[in-house]
Amino acid sequence: MQSEKLILMLSEQTKQIINQTEKLKSYDLTTLTWKENVTSWNILECLEHLNLYGDYYLPQLENKIKNSTSKPDLEFNSGILGSYFSKSMLPKEKLNKMKTFKDKNPLNVDLDKTVIDKFIDQQIRLLDLLDQSRNVSLNKVKIETSISSIIKLKLGDTFQFFINHIIRHLKQIDRIQQTMKNT
Repeated sequence: MQSEKLILMLSEQTKQIINQTEKLKSYDLTTLTWKENVTSWNILECLEHLNLYGDYYLPQLENKIKNSTSKPDLEFNSGILGSYFSKSMLPKEKLNKMKTFKDKNPLNVDLDKTVIDKFIDQQIRLLDLLDQSRNVSLNKVKIETSISSIIKLKLGDTFQFFINHIIRHLKQIDRIQQTMKNT
């Protein structure tokens, strides 16, 4: 895929993510913290989970892009591992549950609406990083995963994985809202 095309696609997805999340600001705290059961997440917990991943990935993306001397590529070629991780994050028709790392699990944490603002701020920062990534190689710049510092993904794969993870949890928020309406 052309590098520029990938950046445009990911930027567009991020703008849609911001628009979808902006709507949550009008919800009251009761709605934002409603849970189907004690082990399920509420809307704010979904966003806080994403914020915790943003706290991990965004500084690293920023640092690697800023300090890279690589030149931009015309084509981005997804790596085997990066492609696998990116695709595994996409939501499926039948929910494929995944175990969350303990340090990224906000279950039963006392949260308020500032979680939404932080999430939107992170998405704005992500848009800026996507724009900056036009000046470096999406293939050569490598980002450590949250799974292990040994496992590194290409910058382009990391962006796809990160954004697909966000999309996955926004679908989860949609399901929470649907379940809430049906109860």
